[in-house]
Amino acid sequence: MTIHAQALLFDNDGTLVSSLASVDRCWRRWAGEYGITAEEFARVELHGRPAAEIAADLLPAGVVPQAVARIEDLEVDDVPNGGVQLLPGTRDLLDSLPADRWAVVTSATRRLAEARLDAVGILPKTLVAADDITRGKPDPEPYLLAARALGVDPAQCVVFEDAPAGLTAGRAAGMTTVALTTTHPARELHADLVVENLSALSVLVTELGVEISPRG
Repeated sequence: MTIHAQALLFDNDGTLVSSLASVDRCWRRWAGEYGITAEEFARVELHGRPAAEIAADLLPAGVVPQAVARIEDLEVDDVPNGGVQLLPGTRDLLDSLPADRWAVVTSATRRLAEARLDAVGILPKTLVAADDITRGKPDPEPYLLAARALGVDPAQCVVFEDAPAGLTAGRAAGMTTVALTTTHPARELHADLVVENLSALSVLVTELGVEISPRG
């Protein structure tokens, strides 16, 4: 199949880069500091959601702001310790795109997202982070905001995601979705196209837009 689009919207962690080891390391330390048991922690969906929502599921409301600041500090400080790596295909795909045809849409805070992206040399012209929204994925707000920032009709956007919450957000925004099996098995990912990672895709930029298709 070939997907035609005017703009490409990428989740960051698990889509462009991998920070799973860092996320696991930092959140487990954070949980320990706040007295959260392993059983309590295991019941909460961690991936693809803003830290404020995760903290709110686990802690009293009065503690949440300080707890969110703490996990942000832990994760930012962990970036230089090998906390982030490019995933296959990311560099080649982004290098093939005009700067005004793509955006990064992440559940991380802007400070954390920029630290991770800078560490691997990705400099998006448009970045939508947790600081910019009132409702995180699976709500469509983050992706609709990115489409608006790029000046593109949501129906002409393609969302690239590795997490069910992000794919739900993309569908709710009326966008085409491409799922990557970098963090979840294919059976858990409901999308228009499912591939292993970005290296499995061919992207062609034309006068009419962008064409995306599976390799081979």
